[in-house]
Amino acid sequence: MSFSSEVKNELKIKSFTLKNRHSKIGSDGQNGNRRDRLIGAFLKYGRLSDPRKNYHLEFSGMGQEETENILELLRDAGIQAGLSERKGKQLVYLKEGEAISDVLKLMGASNALLAFENVRILKEFRENIQRQVNCETANLQKTVSASLKQTEDIRYLDKAIGIGRLPESLQEAAMLRLSFPEATLQELADEAEGRITRSGINHRLRRLSRMADQLREAGKARLT
Repeated sequence: MSFSSEVKNELKIKSFTLKNRHSKIGSDGQNGNRRDRLIGAFLKYGRLSDPRKNYHLEFSGMGQEETENILELLRDAGIQAGLSERKGKQLVYLKEGEAISDVLKLMGASNALLAFENVRILKEFRENIQRQVNCETANLQKTVSASLKQTEDIRYLDKAIGIGRLPESLQEAAMLRLSFPEATLQELADEAEGRITRSGINHRLRRLSRMADQLREAGKARLT
C-alpha cells in the first residue's frame, strides 16, 4: 500500500468516509471546519509521495473554484503552496517537508505525521553527516594539495639556492614541511614544540612559496 493510501485510510477511519459526508469543498462553511474541509479535499483530490523518495503533496484534477478554495484553506493555516496545471486541470502542490507536516497535522493524521517526521529526521541526519563528510574531505584535499605545493617549492629552492642560505626562521619551516609532508599546519606547529605558532608556520611557508615562484619566473625570463 502506498503512503498516500495509508494516509487516506487513517483519515477515513478517524474522521469520516466519502459515503457519509460530502467531499466537495465549499467556501461558505457548510461543510464543516477547516480540518474537515481539508480532509475532504485530500480524500478526493490529494496524493502524497513516499517521503523516503521525495517530499511531494498535491491536490490535482480540480476546477478553478475548487483550486481557489484549497489555496484559501492552506493560506488560512499559514501554509504556502505552489500552483500549476496538468492536462488542463489545476494542481496545487507542496514540496517542503515542513509544509507537508503542517498539512498532516492540520488534518489530524497523527500516525502518518509520526511516520513522515521519522523519515524527515533520518534523512536530515544522513544529509548532515554527508555534508560534514564532504566538508572534511574537501578540507583534507585542500590541505594535501597545499602541502604538496609547499614541499615542491621548498625542494626547488633547495636545488636553486640551497636551504642553508635561507634565514633561520625559513629554514626551520622548510625542514618541518620536508620532514612531515602530509601534516596540517597545526600538526607542524605541534612538532615545533612551541617555537612557532600555526599562523607563523603558515606565514613562513607562504614566503617560501613566493620565493620559489619568483625564482621560477626569473628563470623563465632569462630563457626568453
